Amino acid sequence: MNALSATNRNFRLAARLLGLDSKIEKSLLIPFREIKVECTIPKDDGTLASYIGFRVQHDNARGPMKGGIRYHPEVEPDEVNALAQLMTWKSAVVDIPYGGAKGGIGCSPGDLSKSELERLTRVFTQKIHDCIGIHTDVPAPDMGTNAQTMAWILDEYSKFHGHSPAVVTGKPIDLGGSLGRDAATGRGVVFATEALLAEHKKSIPEMSFVIQGFGNVGSWAAKLIHERGGKVTAVSDVTGAVKNPNGLDIPALIKHTENNGALKDFNGGDAMDPDELLVHDCDVLIPCALGGVLNKDNAADVRAKYIIEAANHPTDPEADEILSKKGVIILPDIYANAGGVTVSYFEWVQNIQGFMWEEAKVNKELQRYMTRAFDKIKAMCQSHDCSLRMGAFTLGVNRVAHATLLRGWEA
Repeated sequence: MNALSATNRNFRLAARLLGLDSKIEKSLLIPFREIKVECTIPKDDGTLASYIGFRVQHDNARGPMKGGIRYHPEVEPDEVNALAQLMTWKSAVVDIPYGGAKGGIGCSPGDLSKSELERLTRVFTQKIHDCIGIHTDVPAPDMGTNAQTMAWILDEYSKFHGHSPAVVTGKPIDLGGSLGRDAATGRGVVFATEALLAEHKKSIPEMSFVIQGFGNVGSWAAKLIHERGGKVTAVSDVTGAVKNPNGLDIPALIKHTENNGALKDFNGGDAMDPDELLVHDCDVLIPCALGGVLNKDNAADVRAKYIIEAANHPTDPEADEILSKKGVIILPDIYANAGGVTVSYFEWVQNIQGFMWEEAKVNKELQRYMTRAFDKIKAMCQSHDCSLRMGAFTLGVNRVAHATLLRGWEA
């Protein structure tokens, strides 16, 4: 099942639990606006190349739309639609005043030079500048984009609208980026894990962890779990996987990946088959990589007691059913990885105020938002007698539906 139909299915189940009117249910599913633009740039060799850029803006009932921009050869409209919709529910779950959006350009960033990427980003910004804005739609980095991409968007947008640091988040610190933004998603995953374990009278030091994906989110989650005394017994990235039953030395592993650009050949553990990683023996499994990695073929073999969805949509609906029958507790992506958008919100707030926070304040506020959201999800689970995933979806959908009704959507 692809990301869009899985998201729509979860939305419909939540709408049913909430008893939403069918008219508002239909209205909430349809994106507010879809933008598709042609971006033609001169390459370094003088030839012209054309790319398709787009932005899906899903809903703005609770505030400006918010979501990443990805540069990837397979930027699929359906997937972007699903991710824009997920951003709407995710922002509502952690109760930040945003709706959802997502966008990107169909290109292979690795095949483009830095100057080509800059030209492409500027042309894309010229095409969409009147559809984004501080109080309209606030982009952020995603796959294949980074703080530098955001700096180019900010500069190009500011040529049309005057200096506007709050138009994008995930910026370099020197241009109004927030301290703590880099670690935010991984840190949010750890705060979410702590909230879930506390609910079950457990804590990080007594648990073993397996982490799939060692990019920004996976490496920060591993580092923070290690610092709290948790034992990370296996991790993987695109180049391979490494395990150590006594716990990996995470600071050494991070240093190794920084020096070599990949996990493989790390000598502090044994190499293992990356496909085995998801069914490796552990207490807590944290998928931080791609969607759809837990499916009907491997779900029955998963040995973890808890799954924390740091990636977007890592668990197929079929796997979801198999795992919940086994009694595995899944903390859903729309809550577990919301640390990134929460600290993006803090960055936007700081830019609007023109007053920057200390990193300790950013982290403290993030913990407050993540812990409060978990308590609200648990309350929804109790009142609707449902899983954590449905608890999170009903919480998010209910907030957006309520805002839509209050604004008078039928007029």
